[in-house]
Amino acid sequence: MKMTSILVLALMSGIMIPAIQQVHAASLTIDGIVSDSMCGKKHMMPGKTDAQCVQECVKSGSSYALVVGDKVYTLAGMPQSVAPFAGKHVHVEGSLKDNTITITSISDAMPKGMKM
Repeated sequence: MKMTSILVLALMSGIMIPAIQQVHAASLTIDGIVSDSMCGKKHMMPGKTDAQCVQECVKSGSSYALVVGDKVYTLAGMPQSVAPFAGKHVHVEGSLKDNTITITSISDAMPKGMKM
């Protein structure tokens, strides 16, 4: 009986730890430029726009990324929703864990000084 209780407790701990870690991922609202994880801040395809370079790199296996100043975050989730924003300034909401933002929403960022 005692061994069964210990086993159940160990099993429940193993299930709960990942759930607790996900809850503790930092919620985030941030503006930046959609790029890709290979190019980051500087695109390298001559004759292509930034948006075209991002799309080509993603087709070649790179991940979407968000450039915020000198920092580059990998974007996870919703790649079909990120695609139209390649090379654009966006507003992203999601959760941050390590260097990855898991997106819950993405939209055009409103230029500074403009109000709705």
